[in-house]
Amino acid sequence: MAIDLTTEGIEPADGVVDRGPRNAVREFDEPVGWRRAARYGLLAAVSVIVLFPIYTMVIAALKPGDEVLDNPLLPTAFTLDVFREAWTSGHLGRYLLNSLVVAVIVTVFQMVTSVLAAYAFAILDFPGKRVLFLAFIATLLVPAEATVVVNFQTVDGLGWTNTFIGLSAPFLATAFGIFLLRQAFMTLPRDLLDAASIDGVGHLGFLRHVALPLVRPTLGALALLSFFGTWTQYLWPNLVVTEQDMNTVQSGLRLLAKANVDQPNLVMAGVLIAFLPMAIALLLFQRQLVRGLTSGAVKG
Repeated sequence: MAIDLTTEGIEPADGVVDRGPRNAVREFDEPVGWRRAARYGLLAAVSVIVLFPIYTMVIAALKPGDEVLDNPLLPTAFTLDVFREAWTSGHLGRYLLNSLVVAVIVTVFQMVTSVLAAYAFAILDFPGKRVLFLAFIATLLVPAEATVVVNFQTVDGLGWTNTFIGLSAPFLATAFGIFLLRQAFMTLPRDLLDAASIDGVGHLGFLRHVALPLVRPTLGALALLSFFGTWTQYLWPNLVVTEQDMNTVQSGLRLLAKANVDQPNLVMAGVLIAFLPMAIALLLFQRQLVRGLTSGAVKG
């Protein structure tokens, strides 16, 4: 005899609260009326504040040199020749390539060192693990400017000035990346490691085939943050680079602005060219960044 397991038509007994699927998820009230208008008004105001500098940069970059200061907020005239001039006179092609090489080196090394250290702090058991982890986290409280002199003396003593390794060496490991990935690894069930151990899988095999695929969003977020942080570096490249061919794009923009004080549109065009790679990467991987930074934030 077939038994109907559905609950349609069955009334709950007296004193019994119906906790069916309809009430399983808490419903949050959406703002209506003036509250909704205030919310969207606040979002619009914040968007204008954030996008206004980008708008002025684009307008100034597209204007001819003699019209930049005339109605600076209105697009009265357009020309694309300024981008060609900024690219050639500012040697931006070479500088963009240098920044790309340094950013890739730093990102790859930060990913490798952060993954290995974070796995050790999250999964392995060894004496002094907690104290050592707190020491790593404490380095986040030290401003980067406090270590510039020591780092420069080390790089200069090793003869790494005007080299890619000199531009990259102080940033090959990051305490923030270790902390971020450790938190992601700690959300993994311990049963996965036990099952892998029963199957004869070691720590490296578990890390490669189980742990890393499960924390992929966090890895993507860390890669983007590392790339952006390296791309926008300004102080360190200006210290360790004295040869023009080894300048990064931020140093190149400084030289472009210094040589064209009377042409702000040329400088803005160079800034826009340097900004485009980051904007494209952010638009393409925005969802990955948000998922990586919010993974593990909600449990249940």
